[in-house]
Amino acid sequence: MANNKAKLYVFSAPSGSGKTTIVRDVLKNFSEFVFSVSATTRKRRNTEKEGVDYYFISEEEFKKKIDNGEFVEWEKFYDYYYGTIKSLVDGNLAKGLSTVFEVDVKGAISIKKVYKNSVLIFIAPPSIDVLKDRLIKRNTETDEDLKKRIERAEMELSFKDQFDYVVSNVNLEEAKKEVKKIIEKEI
Repeated sequence: MANNKAKLYVFSAPSGSGKTTIVRDVLKNFSEFVFSVSATTRKRRNTEKEGVDYYFISEEEFKKKIDNGEFVEWEKFYDYYYGTIKSLVDGNLAKGLSTVFEVDVKGAISIKKVYKNSVLIFIAPPSIDVLKDRLIKRNTETDEDLKKRIERAEMELSFKDQFDYVVSNVNLEEAKKEVKKIIEKEI
């Protein structure tokens, strides 16, 4: 691995916390950064592109990669597998490319174990009630899925103290500014 200033910036948050919006802002403001594309076993949606949004692979192929130790982190989430392919991360670092990740909390901690200089950033909702309200307004979840996401959010929030930074997303623009300052400091 090349010895350079490339870093891994790993974002985690409960669903509905604004993580994806903040990650997009980071990639816009730091155009030299690349996004880590995860592998998944779920079916590709019409709007998604192979190798841009995800690497779409079969469950059999995914399990083979697990057995071969090809993932930095992986998890089964809502009946599908998701994971980060280690060779792609190593390739980016070798090229001197700082990489941005959007993964669950356990995945973030796994990445930090392998890549010690990773910067873990947790995006926290102001409260569970605000998060629930955001998810309801999104209108993308069934009542059952909403319940699962809230339960998962409570679990994810219990991991926030293991992150290098916790950014509370009370106001999206302020949260974006705070994340930008964190990255500028880390660079």
